[in-house]
Amino acid sequence: MAFWTDGSLGKDPKRNFRWRVTINGFNSTAANAASDGTDSLVWWAKKVQKPNYTTAESKHVYLGHTFYWPGKTEWQEITLTLVDPVSPNATAILNKIVEDSGYQLPSTTKSITQSKSKSVAALNSVVIEQLDAEGDPVETWTLQNPFIKKISFSDLDYEKDDLPTVDTGLRYDWATCKTGKFGSVPFFATNGPAN
Repeated sequence: MAFWTDGSLGKDPKRNFRWRVTINGFNSTAANAASDGTDSLVWWAKKVQKPNYTTAESKHVYLGHTFYWPGKTEWQEITLTLVDPVSPNATAILNKIVEDSGYQLPSTTKSITQSKSKSVAALNSVVIEQLDAEGDPVETWTLQNPFIKKISFSDLDYEKDDLPTVDTGLRYDWATCKTGKFGSVPFFATNGPAN
C-alpha cells in the first residue's frame, strides 16, 4: 500500500493528465452558429488551470510586534489552452461567444456594448473535473459567473509542426468544489468523511 492511499479505498492519487472541461456556451445555439454541432465537452482542450485564490491581509504594529488579520479573498483569472482544429473551429466559437457578449466591430451601425449578464450568458457554465482511473470525477470545480477576459492565438511559424492553440483567459466571481461522492460545498472546502 502506498503512503498516500487509504487501504479501504484502494484509490490511486489524483493525476494531472486525468481531467476534462465542459463549457455549455460551446454547445449553445449562438455558439454553434459558427461551428458544426459542437458538444459542451471540450475534448480539444489541451491544458487548464484549476481555480486559485488569494487572501489579502491587514497588519497592525504595536510596541515592536506585528499582528495580521485576514482581509478580502479574491479569485484569480484562469487560462484554458485549446487546440484549434478545423472542426470544431475553436476560433469561430470563441469569436461568436465574444460577439454574443455584446462586442461589435466599429464598422457596425449598432450601438450594442458588452455587459456582464450577456458575457456570462454567452459562455454559460465552465466545469473542470479531475478524474480517477475509471473516468469518474474525484474533484469538480464549477466557475460562478464566468466570462472571457482574454484570447491569445498562437503564432504561425514555418519551422514548427505542432498544432495551433488558443489561450483563453477566464474571469469568474468565485468557484465551488465538489469532491468525489461526498457532496458539494460552497467556496473551496472539501466535504469528505469525518476523521
